[in-house]
Amino acid sequence: MDKAEKKQLRLTALRVRKGVIESTYHAKSGHPGGSLSIAEILTYLYFKEMNIDPKDPQKADRDRFVLSKGHAAPALYATLAERGFFPVEDLKTLRKSDSYLQGHPNMNHVPGVDMSTGSLGQGISAACGMALASKIEGDKFRVYTVLGDGEIEEGQVWEACMFAAAKKLDTLTVIVDNNNLQIDGTVEEVNSPYPIPEKFAAFGFNVIEIDGHCFDCIEDAVNQAKACKGKPTAIIMKTIKGKDVSYMENQVGWHGAAPKLEQYEQAMAELDAKIAAVEAE
Repeated sequence: MDKAEKKQLRLTALRVRKGVIESTYHAKSGHPGGSLSIAEILTYLYFKEMNIDPKDPQKADRDRFVLSKGHAAPALYATLAERGFFPVEDLKTLRKSDSYLQGHPNMNHVPGVDMSTGSLGQGISAACGMALASKIEGDKFRVYTVLGDGEIEEGQVWEACMFAAAKKLDTLTVIVDNNNLQIDGTVEEVNSPYPIPEKFAAFGFNVIEIDGHCFDCIEDAVNQAKACKGKPTAIIMKTIKGKDVSYMENQVGWHGAAPKLEQYEQAMAELDAKIAAVEAE
């Protein structure tokens, strides 16, 4: 991609992060840490890669996205809002009793959401079903799913992976957000899934390891996934939980806590400063 396009993606990812902070602050609950770590991959998929149309969210040939780590809904909502699926202002209604933007994505109420998720491990199974349907019907759409590194401690994830390889689901791209933190601590402390790349390779996947905050790396990995035939692809992204908010970065306490007023103001000021710096380049 050229410099101008990359700059625009970087600015969009920062606006997505502002949406995460905005929504969780007003909700006084939610999961900002793991939402902030996936801003680049969601930005790339929704603004560069996927065949989607905000004016026709259910179009038959659209690419599908499943947020298997459904608690990171603030990031998905912020991305969908920036992309034009619904008003950005609605992010302030996150988790309110009368809002369509609840704590986990709901395909029945949120435009642009392809699968309701929240129970960890189940999203990848749904993504496998979509990819199998694409293969059976001879459709061209691709399926992307984002999992947490804590989530892959779930056994259902590996049943799905075994199925994906057995059925040669080469339209499926599994993306692991490897920020190394889950609700109770580091993934090593809780129930280590390491080595992650070797596990996916053993289950028959084409495996790519990248810096999940680098747009060039993301683009290269997605292109490799599309070029791979006969097997699904797993992209293992090294990321920073709480990325771009100084006091949240690599802090496990921000897995499921919302910023208070002073913290909200600091986070928004930091993100605004980063936006200004990118715009000035």
